[in-house]
Amino acid sequence: MKFVTFRTAGADPEAGAIVRDQVVGLKGAGYSSMLAVLGGGAAEARSKIENWVKSSGALFPLNSVTLLAPIPRPPKLICVGLNYRDHALESKMEIPKVPTIFSKFPSAVIGPGEPIVLPKNSTQPDYEAEFAFVIGRGGRHIPADRWQEHVFGYTIINDVSARDFQFASTQWLMGKTFDTFAPMGPHIVSADEIPDPHALDISLSIHGEVLQHSNTRELIFKIPELVAYLSSVVTLEPGDIVSTGTPAGVGVARKPQRFLKAGDDVAVRVEGIGELRNPVVAES
Repeated sequence: MKFVTFRTAGADPEAGAIVRDQVVGLKGAGYSSMLAVLGGGAAEARSKIENWVKSSGALFPLNSVTLLAPIPRPPKLICVGLNYRDHALESKMEIPKVPTIFSKFPSAVIGPGEPIVLPKNSTQPDYEAEFAFVIGRGGRHIPADRWQEHVFGYTIINDVSARDFQFASTQWLMGKTFDTFAPMGPHIVSADEIPDPHALDISLSIHGEVLQHSNTRELIFKIPELVAYLSSVVTLEPGDIVSTGTPAGVGVARKPQRFLKAGDDVAVRVEGIGELRNPVVAES
């Protein structure tokens, strides 16, 4: 099942489920937001929502609604750096022995179709196609072999990065968390629809030109290891999102370098999930 946060004209955002070419609103089922869905317990919520979808009259044509980021303000947006071997090599950095972790502030999140705004004070805004997983059941010290009990589903992230700010110090956060630097969506695909999350094609194109193309089988640290490692340090909560890293082909490593510019049309595609597309504009 595909879950979304959507808005109809003049209405507040609400959670929904996509059924063919329609969106079923979940407010009547008791879920006002995606965080409410995730906080209700994945198994219990899924069963209740499936019954609601079958009987609900709260249907909206998909092309009549505006899709927002599936979780507009995630409790935590955790990112993994240098997690594809080819990207670590193109970055001229050692293959990490433990996951390289940073975060983005929730205020960086935007939805599909919303513009990535290039900040006035950066000259090196870059793109990064990423596959992300969404925590359903929270926990601490989660064993790697029980990761599936805690992952609700999967989505797409574009880890937009201002390289001049990122590499100005040893801490990457400020280059990663400008407003609009975390496009997300277009939906969350429930985990049961992705038999193997470590065998998905991933790519990024600008104006149709493919600049990144790989497969999640190339991840250095895969989901079980990431769930175990992260939860050994911090309690994972329903709605937390973990973006698993980007493959080779980023703009800063290309010759000549290729940074984002106003007028670009950026599309990230992940097999089994779909396409996240965002225009690029200059800060006014």
